[in-house]
Amino acid sequence: MAKGMEMRLYFHPLSSNSRRVTMTAQQLGLELDLIVIDLLKSEHRDPEFLKFNPNGKVPLLEDGGFYLWESHAIMQYLADRCPGQDLYPREVRARADVNRWLFWSAYHFTPAVGFISRERISKKMVGGSGDPDPVEIRRGESLLTAAARVLDDHVAGRQWITQDKLTLADLAIAAPLMHTTAARLPILDYANLQRWFENIQALDAWRKTERTKIGGRMWRGG
Repeated sequence: MAKGMEMRLYFHPLSSNSRRVTMTAQQLGLELDLIVIDLLKSEHRDPEFLKFNPNGKVPLLEDGGFYLWESHAIMQYLADRCPGQDLYPREVRARADVNRWLFWSAYHFTPAVGFISRERISKKMVGGSGDPDPVEIRRGESLLTAAARVLDDHVAGRQWITQDKLTLADLAIAAPLMHTTAARLPILDYANLQRWFENIQALDAWRKTERTKIGGRMWRGG
């Protein structure tokens, strides 16, 4: 791991937004000081945390008094802090291509998964939030099916999403798929998407971010 870059990441291992950042750090060889924000105990709503991220969400990066939220922005920042990396290309069109997919991830893919995982996973975690809402699940499934088609068509004949090599685009879009089984995401019939996801799951960065120990309990994130 790279030294001399003491950064803290406030995160939770079951947060796919956190997962894309921890995978990025692993792939870049960055050593982050990981601070768990226990969502089950509402630590993300603590006034001290809200001072640095008024959205009350994880992840949050702290770097020498600079606080950055929004997982895709954190991924870009970490890459830019590593000279010579190739996860986030510097050539204008190559970077624009990656950015295109990062925005797609943030606006289309991740929210679609979120509708489903919120109903089938998050409600059970926090307790007292009611049963899964079938209307919200159908909404998420409709959005995710449309997005999955786009991704499935795009990766046909490709190993990675852009540049014929692994980039931030792959890590960003793969992260929400950590909930495929638990949330019963309707993506298993998309052969190209599944083949691409298998490439991601074979990465050390994926395997090393699968489990995190919190309070004596081992949490599995994928």
